[in-house]
This record gives sequence, structure tokens and C-alpha cells, in this order.
Amino acid sequence: MPSAGELLTPTAVPAHKLVLRTLTKGDFKAVKAIMDKVYSNMEGAWAADEYAALLRKFPEGQICIEDNGVVVAAALAIIVQYSDFGDKHTYAKITGNGKFNTHNSDGDTLYGVDVFVDPEYRSLRLGRRLYDARKELCENLNLRAMVAGGRIPGYAAYANEMTPAKYVEMVRNKEITDPILTFQLANEFHVRKIIKGYLPYDSESKAFATLLEWINVYYEEEEKLIGNQKSNVRIGIVQWQMRATSSLEDFYQQIEFFVDTVSGYKADCVLFPEFFNAPLMALTNEQSPSVAIRSMAAFTEPIKSKFMELAVSYNINVIAGSMPLYEDGKLYNVSYLCRRDGTVDEQYKLHVTPDEASYWGMRGGDKLRCFDTDFGKIGILICYDSEFPELSRMLSDEGMKILFVPFWTDTKNAYQRVRICAQARAIENECYVAITGSVGNLPRVENMDIQYSQSAVFSPSDFAFPHDAIVAEATPNTEMTLIADLDLDLLKDLNTSGAVRNLRDRRKDLYSVSWVKKTERDDELLAQGEERAPRTSKRKMVHHVATNLAE
Repeated sequence: MPSAGELLTPTAVPAHKLVLRTLTKGDFKAVKAIMDKVYSNMEGAWAADEYAALLRKFPEGQICIEDNGVVVAAALAIIVQYSDFGDKHTYAKITGNGKFNTHNSDGDTLYGVDVFVDPEYRSLRLGRRLYDARKELCENLNLRAMVAGGRIPGYAAYANEMTPAKYVEMVRNKEITDPILTFQLANEFHVRKIIKGYLPYDSESKAFATLLEWINVYYEEEEKLIGNQKSNVRIGIVQWQMRATSSLEDFYQQIEFFVDTVSGYKADCVLFPEFFNAPLMALTNEQSPSVAIRSMAAFTEPIKSKFMELAVSYNINVIAGSMPLYEDGKLYNVSYLCRRDGTVDEQYKLHVTPDEASYWGMRGGDKLRCFDTDFGKIGILICYDSEFPELSRMLSDEGMKILFVPFWTDTKNAYQRVRICAQARAIENECYVAITGSVGNLPRVENMDIQYSQSAVFSPSDFAFPHDAIVAEATPNTEMTLIADLDLDLLKDLNTSGAVRNLRDRRKDLYSVSWVKKTERDDELLAQGEERAPRTSKRKMVHHVATNLAE
């Protein structure tokens, strides 16, 4: 019968004291002991000269975890220029047959040479800590990606039933558990392809391996001393008061006041509302709304030139809301992006409302563009266009990080359509969305006499963003400006580790969104007689759903 003292003696595993650090030459004995256990059926541990060569080549890439001073797990890596090897490499080729002379400190990829954990410690999830450390190393060294050849030791039991590709699919779908691949998929790796003969002596994997990749979303291809693209962007928004104006010069003063004010806060851009220049319609003295807006379109070109001048002189990018443009006998609604480097671009409104068509005879444009700016890629969708999710999805596919929506609404329910759709665009496309409109009343301007607006900036809805996914919000129906700082790096984090990942989780095997109208480039190729894939003749935007029944 045990004594009282024995009853009080704890029987649990002694307390752990885990330390993450880089390996040293003196750790070889402990590393060899672990490798001999883990690879008892695969030639055992490395030789001492192989271990020493790896430490000489890339000491900071050899990571271990020790428990109470004893090494219990390790991850080994080199840097390679991946294009030198491609996807069809073998383990022996990419490691230089264990000499590691393939290590290239100027390379673009962290290559995982090995990861192993003492079997007695596998319940502590030390492998996850090692992979997290590798990701941190990859980011700090500004490497494009982390790549590794992964064994699939569970495949031997299924080799007579299915191909390696089918096995990988079953593991991905959690129908089968593989001791290595399951863990790697849980650590945000994706399978690029399956390699045959990667480790010829790996009988458990039948000499097959998965080529795994983890993309470093923070990778910067070229770092310049000055003029780098910003990760933190400050935007300004003008909630514009519609008021009578006596002349174009008087109108210019109002514009310059807001550009000056917002640029004073060192903002990168300023957004104006849709049809912010409507007060000029009263200067035309036209009674018919359709004639008045066409007369007002004569002011668009000089106002655009004024904005281009202000963008340069105040060092701020200007999204000039939208203005009517009358060209070739057709009336359009156009937003201009006036960059602070002196260049200008334009986005036509694609979908006109029934009101715009019936009162003014306005037409929709036929081109959608994602714009490059010195603070990243942006999109501009004018009011009603924001209510068509296909447009923002295509902009997102081109890398858009901020969507600007200048709008004009007369009532709260009209405003709510724009607002709610804008919030949806932010969540589904993992981007920021800025909206602004006009407030007040405008006598003597039929069809634009009353306004309703509450300008705002929306974000995705996840832990890193505001709890209500609203970055900033104006007071309803009050002339004012909003200044908001947007962290673009948070969007990268969301894409790789968000609670949900809308862009990555899309079922592209089932559906797609595509632009079907012929472009100018298509016409050029057809004129040259070049063959192109069959294209639908419909000249409109569609949300194309294509289910692949063969798979």
C-alpha cells in the first residue's frame, strides 16, 4: 500500500520549458538521435558532414525547439532560385545530393529540406510552431514562397485502390488522414502537383510526393529607396453640399477649398460625389431636363482640366465624382481619376437607372477598368454600378484593394440600396469601399432638387477590422469631410488567415464571372486573322455559371 507521501507525488509528465532557436554544431548528437527514430526505415540520420554543410550555408534557416535544454524537434531549409529547378525536381537534385551547394542567398524561395519531431513529443503540436517560424523567416527575408516536397506515407495502404492524385484529393476532403499531408494542408500549404520519384527509397509513399507551396503575401518583388507603394493609405471623402452658384469660377472655388482642406491632412486621394456639378445646370437656363444636362456637359472638360491642375499642385489624387459627358450624339456619366503625377483616366457608368434614361436619355458605357495608383490598385463604380456584384468581382480579380463609389440619391431608401450593396462588396471581395454623395436642396434644377447622403468607408468583417465593419461614417445630410486611414496589409492577412476567405474559397470549378463584350484588342486580332477561342456574341455583362459535369 503506498505511503501518504507517495500519494502526493504527481504522476504527470514533468513541466515543459520550450525554447525556439536556431541549431548549432553542438546539437548534432540530439538531431541524429531524433532522425534515427523517425527515419528508421529510410536510411536513418544524416551524416555529420551533411549537417555541418547545412549550418555553414544557411545557419539562420535551421530551426529547432528544445525542451529543458534538449532538442526535441527541428526544421531545416535552404534558399533556392526556384526557376532553376522547376516543379519536376527530385530531393537529391534540389539539395545537391546532401551538399547543399544549391543554396542561393539571392534566391526567391525558402525550400523545406526536412521537419522532424521526437515521437515522444508529437502530441504537443511542435510541428505547427516550426512551420510558423519558417513562415516568419520567409516574410522577414522577403522570399516569394516556401516550397517543400511532402511525403505521403499513408498512401501505401491505398496504392492498390487509387492513384496518388485521388489519394491527395481524399486527404484534402478529410475522407482519409495522412500523417504528413493532413498536417501540411492544415498549415495553409496547397498542393502544386504530385512528383514521381522524389524520394526513390520512400516505400511508404511509393516514391511519390506532393509538391507543396505556401505563398508569402508580403513579398515585395523590388524594394526601392523612395517611391514605394504604400501599405497604409489615407483617403479623404467630401460629402458635398448642393448650393446655387453664380459662375464657373465660383464653382472652382468650392472645389479647391475641399481639395486644399483634404490635402492638408496629407491624404493620398479625395473622393467627390456623383453629379456634384449639378448646380451648374441652373446656369444653362434650360427648362427641359434633357436639354439642361446636355448644356451642362459643356462644363465637364474645363472642370476635368481644373481637377488635373489641383491634383498636381496639391499633391493628391482626385476622384472627380462623376459628370455628364456628351460625345458623338450620346450622353454618358463619367468619373475621372486625376492623379497627382499629372495623368488622368476615366470610368464610364455602365448601368444607367430608369430615371437617368427616361429624364435625360443617358446611356451606359461598355468598359470596366482597374486603375493603378501610387497607393495601389483601385476601382471606381458610379452609384447604380455598385449594385451589380459582377463588376466588383472582376475588379477584385485584377487586384483592386479599394473601391470608390460616388453616388447621388434623393431619398433614404435609394441611399440604403447603395450603402448595403457597398458593404456587401467589401466583404465578398476582401477590400475597402468608400462611398459619398451630396446633401441639401437645389432649386431650379429639375430631377436633382433634393439629396440624401451619409458618406462612409466600409471594411471586411473580421477580427482585424472595426467590429461593425465601418471604418468611418459621416453625419447624415450635413456637409463635411471624412478622413480615414486604411491598412492594406490587413487585407493580405485576411486572404490567408481570415475566419472566412471569400476570394480563396470560391468554387471556380463550378462557376466564373467573365466580361463577354469584345474589346478593341479582340478587333485587332480578328483584323490580323489570328484565331481566338469562340466567344459569345452577347454584348452585355453576364454572371456566367458553368458547371463542369465531367469532373
